[in-house]
Amino acid sequence: MPRAPLDGDAEADVAIVGGGLTGLWTAWYLLERDPALRIVVLEREIAGFGASGRNGGWASALFPRSTASLERAHGREAALAMRRAMVATVDEVGRASTAAGIDCDFAKGGTVVYARDGVQLRAARAEVEEAAGFGVDALELWGAERVHAAGALGAVFDPACARLHPAKLVRGLARALESRGVRIAERTRVRDWSPGLVETDRGRVRAESIVIALEGYGAALPRLHRRILPLYSLMIATEPLAPEVWDEIGLRHGQTFSDFRHLLIYGQRTADDRLAFGGRGARYHWGSDIRPDYDRVPRVFERLRRTLGELFPAIGDAAVTHRWGGPLGVARDWHAHASWDAVTRIASAGGYVGDGLSTTNLAGRTLADLMTGTDSELVRLPWVGHRSPSWEPEPLRFLGANAGLLAMRAADAEERATGRPSLAARVMGPLTGH
Repeated sequence: MPRAPLDGDAEADVAIVGGGLTGLWTAWYLLERDPALRIVVLEREIAGFGASGRNGGWASALFPRSTASLERAHGREAALAMRRAMVATVDEVGRASTAAGIDCDFAKGGTVVYARDGVQLRAARAEVEEAAGFGVDALELWGAERVHAAGALGAVFDPACARLHPAKLVRGLARALESRGVRIAERTRVRDWSPGLVETDRGRVRAESIVIALEGYGAALPRLHRRILPLYSLMIATEPLAPEVWDEIGLRHGQTFSDFRHLLIYGQRTADDRLAFGGRGARYHWGSDIRPDYDRVPRVFERLRRTLGELFPAIGDAAVTHRWGGPLGVARDWHAHASWDAVTRIASAGGYVGDGLSTTNLAGRTLADLMTGTDSELVRLPWVGHRSPSWEPEPLRFLGANAGLLAMRAADAEERATGRPSLAARVMGPLTGH
């Protein structure tokens, strides 16, 4: 059952627009700094309705922009500080979840990224070498004898990732916040905001500080319409698999997986022994349109099931029991941000490009420090105060976003056909945070 909506005008110390992980983690860490704060969270649907509750369950150290890209934009020390913060955040998600009494199936088993042809193996080696040069990530290059995916020549193992159940995390966090006095008003649509005031369809909230935490759904509001692009990512989950099947697949509990293709895929072994598997491929919709029927695209679900069977033939004809999807938020320069305006007292964070399960936690801690005037290493990270350029108006936005998806498909086909790194991918790299 949804929580009660706002029932008229209200007052708070902090009003948070958006009941996903960014807003909820911000509330959690604000209360750690000042338990007396009166906080109200305003959510159009239910807490965790969006990407926070629907994602692939990777609590990883991934950031939308690569370390090399951050170094070019902000300098080496800033890039390394961002990497260290992201790696540390994986453990913080586990620590904070335990502290909040949340059982979200957290298990830190790392990520296995398969290299399934010669081009991918060269990319794997280059990634490990680059990480060694920065000296933060402890990546390992595994040989073919250690991996079980079909055709895999090796893999990169990244220990800085945990498997969890995202819906359990976000719903548990909402309950934990309510037990600490936070008011969560669901089925409450925010129309606009200004310093000290949030206007909704059910009343006004006057607040000393405001946090905007809408991610991809921000595109539905006029003032954020071109600040963020909603890109759909879809997922499937199989029925529970037998122990002997898991022996053939070779994934332990707590491990997540992907490979080095350009059209992104991602998966995990769930706590109840299913394969949960997702990927890109659903198109961007004209005008940044967001509708429930876009969450389910049969051809994408079919492609995901086919791809999963190609990766792990041992699953045979295992049934797909769950299918779902939704939009994530993409900034024009693939650069997430965490910002605070001390004059207007409005904070915001987002632009995670699908790497938000951990990054939202870092955002919550960072915004809490910024809003309370706490001097910390977090407030000096290079994403603090970053402002991405706006997306182009239509039809350029529609053409560009969908051309990008086509380019990634073409890049994978090009590499399979030529056995060489894709020229299309090289052209797209600077546009996708690499």
